[in-house]
Amino acid sequence: MKNLVKNLQPESINAFASQLRGDIVLPENTSYNETRKVYNGMIDKRPGMFVMCLDVADVIAAVNFGRDNNLLIAVRGGGHNGGGLGLCDDGLVIDLSGLKFVRVVTSNNTVRVGGGNLWGEVDHATHAFGLAVPAGIISTTGVGGLTLGGGVGHLSRKYGLTIDNLLEADMVLADGSFVTVSKNENSDLFWAIRGGGGNFGIVTSFKFQAHPVKTVIGGPTLWPIERTEEIMAWYHKFINKAPEELNGFIATMVIPGPPFPDFLHGNKYCGIVWCYTGNQDEFDKLIKPVMELNPVFAHCGEMPYPSIQTMFDGMLPHGLQWYWRADFFNELGPEISAQHLKFGSKIPTSLSQMHLYPISGAASRVGLEDTPWAYRDAKYAGVIVGVDSDPANADIITNWCKDYWEALHPYSSGGAYSNFMMDEGQERVQASYKHNYERLAKIKAKYDPENLFKVNQNIKPKN
Repeated sequence: MKNLVKNLQPESINAFASQLRGDIVLPENTSYNETRKVYNGMIDKRPGMFVMCLDVADVIAAVNFGRDNNLLIAVRGGGHNGGGLGLCDDGLVIDLSGLKFVRVVTSNNTVRVGGGNLWGEVDHATHAFGLAVPAGIISTTGVGGLTLGGGVGHLSRKYGLTIDNLLEADMVLADGSFVTVSKNENSDLFWAIRGGGGNFGIVTSFKFQAHPVKTVIGGPTLWPIERTEEIMAWYHKFINKAPEELNGFIATMVIPGPPFPDFLHGNKYCGIVWCYTGNQDEFDKLIKPVMELNPVFAHCGEMPYPSIQTMFDGMLPHGLQWYWRADFFNELGPEISAQHLKFGSKIPTSLSQMHLYPISGAASRVGLEDTPWAYRDAKYAGVIVGVDSDPANADIITNWCKDYWEALHPYSSGGAYSNFMMDEGQERVQASYKHNYERLAKIKAKYDPENLFKVNQNIKPKN
């Protein structure tokens, strides 16, 4: 039997609505089409109902209603998921965007964050106290999705992944119960959510360890795409020996336009985007060998940490067409860099690009089984994204992305960072959790035996 909200009686929906502070949005409502939009404009799913939760009680009521009526349930935080896994066709979407608050505690440098917050909101609140929580590189990303998948970003080498800084979480489980998880309370569930995604329940709040970061020194250095193999060989040797205060992700990209100078526009480059948490004198010493490689453009300066987090927001607004593929890599040898040169030279649109994020320093010192994030020994989390504003180019960006990935995949570590994956099937999910999958499946069976939360990179319950 299909999980269709339209099979429900109006009386049942009205009774449910009376339990909520937040609104219900149905397909017949004027706000429906706007409500169903997510960050990836390629996603065109049509849920049967949205529950726009305003508090934990709304989340509990929505979980109970969905479960009791055998509805397919999706959970949406920031809506950034590449595969649109915050939505589902015909079923119930539990929307957390109304669960927003940020409370900074300066006595121990912790921050409590709502399940519906975006990272830009967290950065804004913590920056006033000279603090930051390691997160991604786009400020409009949701806290929940990024955290539960791992959290790779500008501060990973210095302070680890986002999950390495998660201290506690409040959750609503599949049976409608509410629990707090930490290393001392429901510790198996706390282990599982640090990389296991949204499989185990709905997180309504997070408590993070923040770190003293007020300003950083950062920005891009660019070389012509023809130098990709040379720059990647140099980068691999450099970044893995660099001080942990220095992060830099390497990319193949096109410069789409302002704020970059006119002479760069429309050209293809191999670039590195730097972020340094130390002082200017030390940065000048570290960047010297970079400058000796004669980049055609280099613009690295001191800025507030929230500024580097918002650096790409303007170029990558809500609603573009996106197609994602990803893998982990241990090397950037000649066979790999040759493929980056080949496909970097054929980037189809001005926003399509490839990134390799270093998994070294603090991020690599966590044990392979200490969290579900199984690739602590990989050197890079790679992602290829086909991006464009025009739906007519969807096939072009998708095919380029797939071809690029297929050329690189034989040289990969076998799995991918789950936050960079589309809806790619069970084999890819298992490869991404590797030796930790069986443990995750048993915890799933304990807390969600009927797989109520399955619109995600799904871990199937197994006793």
